[in-house]
Amino acid sequence: MSEPIKNRYEFVVLFDVENGNPNGDPDAGNMPRVDPETGYGLVTDVCLKRKIRNYVEMAKEGENGYRIYIKDGVPLNTSDKEACAYVRVDPDKLKDAKKKDEHLDEKLRDFMCDNFYDIRTFGAVMTTFVKGALNCGQVRGPVQLGFARSVDPILPQEVTITRVAITTEADAEKKGTEMGRKYIVPYGLYRVEGYVSANLARKTTGFSQEDLELLWTAILNMFENDHSAARGKMAVRELIIFRHDTELGCAPAHKLFDLVKAEHLDGVTAPRSYEDYTITVDEAHLPAGVSCTRMG
Repeated sequence: MSEPIKNRYEFVVLFDVENGNPNGDPDAGNMPRVDPETGYGLVTDVCLKRKIRNYVEMAKEGENGYRIYIKDGVPLNTSDKEACAYVRVDPDKLKDAKKKDEHLDEKLRDFMCDNFYDIRTFGAVMTTFVKGALNCGQVRGPVQLGFARSVDPILPQEVTITRVAITTEADAEKKGTEMGRKYIVPYGLYRVEGYVSANLARKTTGFSQEDLELLWTAILNMFENDHSAARGKMAVRELIIFRHDTELGCAPAHKLFDLVKAEHLDGVTAPRSYEDYTITVDEAHLPAGVSCTRMG
């Protein structure tokens, strides 16, 4: 594998949704997630990581070093057993194997990080190894995301829909259509902030510069192959990257995030497009040792 990254990064992603549901809440009938106190829309970090994983899986098509650990239809212990086979230990006898090989943790962790991009990036909890009392069962990844929050409060709408195809023959004798409903956000601009730790990349997963470039590409394209009727029109509008000159960083992350402003234009009371906003980065006040790149 390539050398781990040597610089700390923070980043801000701006994405929007039009007439869609960016992230439904299963505890609220799949209604778009909303902060009940403020009305601001929310999208979970788990949702966004799923989009990134899906893009990497499509772009790399199982290429060595770029497999995905958290994926649909593949039990986690199936992948865990691959690592056990690689180091020639029985998954049910990890505790005994650990006593014989004090470096077993590192061997298993390195195998998983070398082969699975999402472990190398986001980290993972590998249940097989946790149950075996191995320290490598929990890997903390260098890339972390927060929840996305809308720039302005949103007002989800419940839309009633009809379907001419009836579910059963018995129902078809009684009615000609069936009723249903879906939730949409007419328009929302969301902002999510993220972190890339060069220190964790060096010490733990080996996250490299090539991995980082793939991450930027995946973020910019994470909605392009994920369209559906439920999600409506979604797009990443801008990716703003702050690069530090050192591994541990040259300034606090919150000061960099405060330089990014998303404000709607004068006279706009109900934004309905990205053009209703102006996005600014106060690059004149960037701390020493930090540079800014805008993509999108």
